[in-house]
Amino acid sequence: MEKECEGKVLNLFCGPTRLALNEIRNDLNPDMPADHHLDALEFLRTWNGERFNTILLDPPYAYRKSMTMYQGMVCSPFRQLKDAIPGCLYPDGLVITFGYHSVVMGRNRQFELEKIALFSHGGAIHDTIASIERYVPAQLKLSLT
Repeated sequence: MEKECEGKVLNLFCGPTRLALNEIRNDLNPDMPADHHLDALEFLRTWNGERFNTILLDPPYAYRKSMTMYQGMVCSPFRQLKDAIPGCLYPDGLVITFGYHSVVMGRNRQFELEKIALFSHGGAIHDTIASIERYVPAQLKLSLT
């Protein structure tokens, strides 16, 4: 994943793993090593710093994971997170999403799917689907033509 990231990275649900990247780390759990401990949607809606070149979107994939990883704290609805992301991302930036499903940022938000990968964990653990999408808003498309 580190090889796929570009520039300044927002790791929105960072967890305990530190990446060898120029990353801003956010995690709702105050016990995690993060720069910010905000609900992901609150972080996106209140961020007033420089935009990001890459946003990592690796939320708890299911209610059970949310209860385990965030001690019962409820995380923001995924659709609202995806709607808020373009405001924190440079045009031509990337969103790398992980989950149990292939629901991505999508064309209606002006993203183009570049890569998709499936990670099999074996046993009773669900596979993880990763997608890499590039933010190509209309004004960027016009400047490229």
